[in-house]
Amino acid sequence: MKILFAAAECFPFVVTGGLGDVISALPKALKKLNQNNDVRVVLPLYSDIPQEIRDKISFVKSITVKLSWRNQYCGIHMVELDGIRYYLIDNEYYFKRKGIYGHFDDAERFAFFCKSVFEMLPHIDFIPDVIHAHDWHTALIPIYASLKYKKRAEYSSIRTVFTIHNIQYQGVFSKEIMSDVLDIDASDLSTVEYDGAVNLMKGAIELADAVNTVSPTYAEEIKMPYYAHGLESIINERSYKISGILNGIDVERYNPWTDAHIAKKYSAKNPEGKTVDKAEIQKEFGLPADDSVPVIGIISRLVEHKGFDLVACIIRQLLEENVQVIILGKGDAHYEDFFGTVASQYPQKMSVKIMYDTALASRIYAGADIILMPSKTEPCGLVQMVACRYGSLPIVRATGGLKDSIHDGENGFVFNDYNAHHMLDTINRALAAYNDKEKWNKLIQNAMNSDFTWKSSAKKYYELYKK
Repeated sequence: MKILFAAAECFPFVVTGGLGDVISALPKALKKLNQNNDVRVVLPLYSDIPQEIRDKISFVKSITVKLSWRNQYCGIHMVELDGIRYYLIDNEYYFKRKGIYGHFDDAERFAFFCKSVFEMLPHIDFIPDVIHAHDWHTALIPIYASLKYKKRAEYSSIRTVFTIHNIQYQGVFSKEIMSDVLDIDASDLSTVEYDGAVNLMKGAIELADAVNTVSPTYAEEIKMPYYAHGLESIINERSYKISGILNGIDVERYNPWTDAHIAKKYSAKNPEGKTVDKAEIQKEFGLPADDSVPVIGIISRLVEHKGFDLVACIIRQLLEENVQVIILGKGDAHYEDFFGTVASQYPQKMSVKIMYDTALASRIYAGADIILMPSKTEPCGLVQMVACRYGSLPIVRATGGLKDSIHDGENGFVFNDYNAHHMLDTINRALAAYNDKEKWNKLIQNAMNSDFTWKSSAKKYYELYKK
């Protein structure tokens, strides 16, 4: 089968979150599943792509892409990494900028990208069976496929899959840009219009051949107003073609036996090194190195929907216990300031680093005993899976992929209600388990042996493509 992934980010080119990890790992898993699968990836050629990767990229050819009244340069570039061919779409006006999202003309930038994906295909001699588009940035792919390209003979057999990684971000724009910027005829307004605006995710849900989310629970949750951010009616109308497939993680990338960022390598069969890594992370965060004190780590954006209102509510009460808390992340200023202040009041028990640092994150996974992830919503979540891989037991709220991947008392701890004291009760259950070393070590083994590989997920995606 010939499969083309289209996305706005992909590790190791550019990555801001879980989407980039998925676009890196799933194509490789599909290729490993069946060597006859021809799996390729296309993304924009951003200026933020590291130079060491840019040096490997080769120019294929240039074409012109028509976007409404504009005829724009499109450079097609290519690089092969780990057996996967990656195409990169070049246009310096759109993509030679700092940062990949948040620009005033994001609608036009990604419309150009989506149009370029189709225009590129004859020039690389690759007409896929399936184009798999991800999140609103590529929502125009199933829209253009249905409204424009399936009318052409060479594109008529292409089918589209659209994955919702986070329904909160829908690609909502003024109706005035529809024909002039997005190159969609006024007669097709009803397809993409929702609540008085152009909503690209809504259009993709309408027109894609199949739609999925990144966990089975999230696929059910987004039928409800609390989770759907206004799209519940269209989700329920199109529920017959919506499914959920739990993400996996790249177990080669996240591997405490080979991780170059941690002080001492270890594995489920040889777990002793984790004690060394715990002492190192305590020292790195300026806390007393004491193996008898459980370390709770938080690796997250510091925003409310990640549960930080709950953490803020009980943090001082928690710090009265025999525990240490370390936080790594950036986010809302009031949370950055609040947790920094609390840490200064409990310098022997809490430390905060306001930054993003993947190497430091690895050291926290390796050194912490517990990883706290009390999200209000979480479509899938990778942190809890990586935590299990490193033998740090997750404490999660039962939502989205957290509910599907962590099972209370088996490979972590779960609380149901979005309530600070229910969370604190669950933390206390975990701290009590920590003091029962036989029970704790069994939980660690269960966590480290949890199957979060992409193998089973890739099989489900392959069945979806065949369907």
